Amino acid sequence: MASRQRQEEEEVDIENEQQQEEEEEEEEEEESYLSINKLEGNGISAADLKKLQEQGLNTVQAVAFTTKKTLTGIKGISEQKADKLLAEAKKLVFMGFRTATDINKARSEIIQITTGSKEFDSLLDGGIESGSITEIFGEFRTGKTQICHTLCVTCQLGYSQGGGEGRALYIDTEGTFRPERLLAIAERYNLNGEHVLDNVSYARAYNSDHQLELLVQASAMMSESRYALLIVDSATALYRTDYAGRGELADRQKHLARFLRTLQRLADEFGVAVVITNQVVASVDGAGGMFNPDPKKPIGGHIMAHSSTTRLSLRKGKGEMRICKIYDSPSLPESEKPFGIYSDGISDYKEQ
Repeated sequence: MASRQRQEEEEVDIENEQQQEEEEEEEEEEESYLSINKLEGNGISAADLKKLQEQGLNTVQAVAFTTKKTLTGIKGISEQKADKLLAEAKKLVFMGFRTATDINKARSEIIQITTGSKEFDSLLDGGIESGSITEIFGEFRTGKTQICHTLCVTCQLGYSQGGGEGRALYIDTEGTFRPERLLAIAERYNLNGEHVLDNVSYARAYNSDHQLELLVQASAMMSESRYALLIVDSATALYRTDYAGRGELADRQKHLARFLRTLQRLADEFGVAVVITNQVVASVDGAGGMFNPDPKKPIGGHIMAHSSTTRLSLRKGKGEMRICKIYDSPSLPESEKPFGIYSDGISDYKEQ
């Protein structure tokens, strides 16, 4: 009798252990990042970690991806402490070679957020890709901000509906964010308007330094809640006014590179889809410009070109029609598709 009771207790213990392991695995699947608190111990104090968090380093991955020079630049972090932090972080984060099979498997699990238009989604092979930067550029009234508003809603949809089951962060540099647009788009998807607005965190950036500082806050927020999308509309507007003339071009590009690198780090750490909009400028290339049907080009130069994973070019069509073209992508062929801008967001173009 006693042996049977002991056997039943052992079976219950095994079931509890299996359930706990399954729950831990589910948590790891849901959170692709590790909390920076896991580094505490082995000579690393809570005070050290707080100093890192104040600089926007909220995960183990963030520490592992950071250079020793950057860590020692933080007040109170010595070279010895920086070495210790990097060593402990790299024990928890794999940073070596992997097989192409592993990478292919990881890419198959990437979340794609619908734009609201089936034609637009087919152009992107499913939607806006998580874990990378998508740049959308075009002249005024081509639909850049309207796409951003639609994505703020669609990212909250379930995975089966083409969503990311997460919140959205919106950094606005031009003052064009309109919450009433989100309410109209939410109604289209039968979502509660108040809940949709509550799940969008908005901040207005007033200069290029402030724009970069907001990413520090964004990192802290992402480490506490599930975010699926980060939007910067527009990424370059403030740089055009904060840095004037060729004399400040080098400083502008350095600052822009830091901003874009921080965006990519957030995409890598938290697996969010990063969408940035960009302005265009007329290309004055002498006689060569006469043979170019569209002489406008995105600003930001090579820094912007190399930082963006996918670059989308928008242009106007007739009426509500807009045309999106794959300008640059490592995996998508160069092609274009029409879409429409309507009161309930981005959708397939409807001919009148």
